[in-house]
Amino acid sequence: MPADETPPSPTGRRKRSDVRRNEQMLLDAAAAVFVRAGVDAPVREIAAESGLGMGTIYRHFPTRADLVVAVFRHQVGALAAAADAPPAADTPCEALRLWVHQFADFLVTKHGLAEAMRSDQPGFESLHTEFVERLMPVLGQLLTSAAVAGHTRADVRAYDLMLAIGNLCIGVSSFPDYQARRMIDLLLDGLTRT
Repeated sequence: MPADETPPSPTGRRKRSDVRRNEQMLLDAAAAVFVRAGVDAPVREIAAESGLGMGTIYRHFPTRADLVVAVFRHQVGALAAAADAPPAADTPCEALRLWVHQFADFLVTKHGLAEAMRSDQPGFESLHTEFVERLMPVLGQLLTSAAVAGHTRADVRAYDLMLAIGNLCIGVSSFPDYQARRMIDLLLDGLTRT
């Protein structure tokens, strides 16, 4: 779909630009709040972060599960789009590090997704499959670019790194002083060539 074309709403009609803008603001704000405070953060905190009213949030996302799933898809889309965007870093190794930090923030949100969806196990599993299928190639591309540039080891599989990052993010929900990014940086330092 061309960038200037408006995606259809669930009713099949095109969304107005202000509606799309509000939805984008809500998703960005909710993602930031979820990373900071978890998926059970009060809706009023998301409203304050977005600068929009609580009614606007409920109009777009009637249930918490709707909001969490939308944030999940929004984050996956942003991470997947990184493969097509010009790098915001000076080196392929730094591009990999920036992407991995964004991925870690996403994983913090993802850990609360299953509980937010409660009984929708098939829905959760399909979202997990979507996330793996869309993000694995991106991480693989970033790893290959860094290895070709001579910055990182060439023998690291995207799947292994993705699992390692996921395991390093698990402690966030259990330990209040846990610093996932510090642990991830240690892991990434181990990948670099000196």
